[in-house]
Amino acid sequence: MGLLYGFIGVCSFSLTLPVTKAVISDLSPLTAGLGRALIAAILACLVLLIKRVPFPTWQQTKKLFLVAGGVVVGFPFFSSVALEHVPANHGAVIIALLPLATAGAGAFFAGERPTRTYWISSIIACVTIIAYAISSGLGALQWADLSLLGAVISAAIGYAVGGQLSKTMGGWQVISWSLVFAFPFLVVPIAGPLIAELKQATWTTWLGFGYICVVSQFLGFFAWYHGLALGGVARVSQTQYLQPFLSILAAWLLLSEEVPLGAIAAAVIVVIAVAKGKSAPVKERA
Repeated sequence: MGLLYGFIGVCSFSLTLPVTKAVISDLSPLTAGLGRALIAAILACLVLLIKRVPFPTWQQTKKLFLVAGGVVVGFPFFSSVALEHVPANHGAVIIALLPLATAGAGAFFAGERPTRTYWISSIIACVTIIAYAISSGLGALQWADLSLLGAVISAAIGYAVGGQLSKTMGGWQVISWSLVFAFPFLVVPIAGPLIAELKQATWTTWLGFGYICVVSQFLGFFAWYHGLALGGVARVSQTQYLQPFLSILAAWLLLSEEVPLGAIAAAVIVVIAVAKGKSAPVKERA
């Protein structure tokens, strides 16, 4: 069930990069990346009020700020900045590093200890993705790739800490409180530009922005964090290796981006490499 919920979350997130790429034709990367959290935070606040959820403890609050920094601020900001310079299908392959990064973050924050088989398969996947990034960047990593790596690290921390919290709070509470805690820091610098830019935006931008607000930043995390809580951070995060395929397909359908053979080859190697690692045992720190 953890893998199933994780896959539902991955399907929700797989449209994020292509839709964000489309949205930043009318919105600035900063507005698109951080503005989505403002709308999602309003929804989160309404849900928490309707459900009359008690305020988190101080220990939970400290971890929720880490989650907010990772998935509410860090990933949306870094990925939006990168997508101003690279195609969505390029970003999708770099983001495929997330399972490896999430497993590392899970080992550090959640006390999970994947076995050697897991790490070997994940390192093979990592090397494949880095090789693709260098080859598609004309022999060197682009600045946009560094921004995408920042997005990967941010999301990995948010996923690992959020998955751990979801065991006691529930996934929907984790993302909801994280959004609410981030709201005061974002509303003053972002609300004004967001309103001004949306006034000039097309209906397709409104539709795309609505998706990344409601699904990418809010509802998708309900299933994702629930899956991490049920199946463990390291194991369920492996479902994200399917995300490059889905994102590249979405970029082709939504943006008419060509599907590079290198991206397909890299994605295939990555999935084969982790097929064995996916079932490797994961121990928890006593």
